[in-house]
Amino acid sequence: MGRIPMSESTGRREAQQRADRIRAFRAELAELRREGALTLDPAQSSALESHLQRTLTTLAERFDIDSTESQKQISWGMRIASTLGGLALCAAVVLFFYRFWGGLGIPGQVGVLVVTPLLVLAATEFAARRERTPYYTSLFALVAFGAFVLNLNVLGSIFNLTPSPHGLLAWGIFALVPAYAYHLRLPLAAGLVCLVSYTAASFSSWWGGQWQFFPEKPENFLLGGLILIAVPAFRFHRRYAEFDWLYRGFGLLTLFVAILILSEVGALSYLPVRTSTIEVVYQVAGFAAASLGVWMGIRARLAHVANLAAAFFTLLLYLRFFHWWWDWMPGYVFFLIIGLISIGLLALFRKLRTRAAEAVQP
Repeated sequence: MGRIPMSESTGRREAQQRADRIRAFRAELAELRREGALTLDPAQSSALESHLQRTLTTLAERFDIDSTESQKQISWGMRIASTLGGLALCAAVVLFFYRFWGGLGIPGQVGVLVVTPLLVLAATEFAARRERTPYYTSLFALVAFGAFVLNLNVLGSIFNLTPSPHGLLAWGIFALVPAYAYHLRLPLAAGLVCLVSYTAASFSSWWGGQWQFFPEKPENFLLGGLILIAVPAFRFHRRYAEFDWLYRGFGLLTLFVAILILSEVGALSYLPVRTSTIEVVYQVAGFAAASLGVWMGIRARLAHVANLAAAFFTLLLYLRFFHWWWDWMPGYVFFLIIGLISIGLLALFRKLRTRAAEAVQP
């Protein structure tokens, strides 16, 4: 498979970042001139503007980046269109199979199932070679993933195979192949969902339950969330640093949601103790995990980690207040206290934000 060179994918991301910095620099330069804080003679101003425009033109020609704000907005629309288009084509493939499936014999059915994802993968490769932007490549990769999911499901039905969680593993690996080959985030997200589900299903089987019911036990997802958080720390993954935020974000979200559910409904836990004890344990674990996430996010300068952990901490805290006070406290007093606590949290987060800003200063 002819993949996009790593330098090209990383170069496009860095080129877009530089183009954004140039736009911000132009805006700040105009503001400084308006305030009279900086004055350039005509020769200097012309030379600077020529250099900036020449840099943007070079970056746009080589990497097809968004050099203006309007182009950036259009690019967001293209991302949304490629996602919706991929989902629509997946639905079209499924409905097409159901419409004409009865007229094919078993050899024809197997042939169609095997060939379809391969053809879409070939279209993905073609799009990657022809387009510098990833929109068409991402669309075809998503369709290939949908076709492969349909492939395994229908083949299992044709040959009456016993359902197995290994199908989730196969789907996840299949999604990760084009994600890493072409540096695509949407297929990577689909693959991570499948792999976390596979880990949860395997954990459920290990505990003696039926793997199909793995969503009923939130603890099944804890291991998968921790693994995703740890992946960016491995040396082999440094070549794909643009995926780190997705691994951390999805891992933290998986971990936090599982802890939140268990802190509210302890009966869903595997632990052989009283429900109230389980809920208290996960409430404490939730506050500890959120605090650790905020601290690590600030220390490592990972804004998405700190923000997600702070949001989870706030949600968990407000839920505790509701359970503790709502039944016996007048409503106006309850909301007054919540408002005052919110002001206190704002002050705390502002202080943390100031410390984070001081940490990045030379």
